[in-house]
Amino acid sequence: MPFDAEISEFQAPALFEGLDADAGGIKIRYAREEEIFGEGEPAEYVYQVLSGAVRTYRILRDGRRQIDEFHFAGGYFGIEGGPDHRTTAEAIADSTVLVARRMTASDLADQRGDVARQLLQLTMEGLQRRQDHVVLLGRKSACERVASLLIDLAERSGCQRTLDVPMSRQDMADYLGLTIETVSRTLSQLQADGVIEIPTTRRIVLRDRAALAELVE
Repeated sequence: MPFDAEISEFQAPALFEGLDADAGGIKIRYAREEEIFGEGEPAEYVYQVLSGAVRTYRILRDGRRQIDEFHFAGGYFGIEGGPDHRTTAEAIADSTVLVARRMTASDLADQRGDVARQLLQLTMEGLQRRQDHVVLLGRKSACERVASLLIDLAERSGCQRTLDVPMSRQDMADYLGLTIETVSRTLSQLQADGVIEIPTTRRIVLRDRAALAELVE
């Protein structure tokens, strides 16, 4: 599924099934770079991306931004274990987001086993991705980090060859724990090696996906 693809309401997973505006399930459109919620704000809602893309991030003590995750069409975010949001969420591109009251989702989970199972699955998947991200930041070289991101984007979008990349080079750098210069230099080297092709800033062609995968292993 392309990152900017829109999922129809009948395809929405069970977590939001049956929610209407009165129950807190509404669609909201966010412009590119618009904030959805801020770090430390009360976590009163849970969110699902219908179209576009969203980033969640934290500002470190030294002022640097660390992107926690990218969220694409079909993905959930804002599911917290505590009362407040641990990250800030912003739209990377013009996006449509389905918003539901957290209490409503919790009540549904109490009443329906399928919703409870889905909440557990989403929590476990989020934990696994955070663990993978820690390994990415702590144990991999710059080239391995960039290659890992490209492979991850390809797998999540279902694209075999051409990636329409919604995030900027700075977004990539802040997710990978690198400088923007290092990200740009690494992408240029991968292109020079014939592994990828970069026809535009927001489009990357995986010319040799096997070679790219070898960098990740």
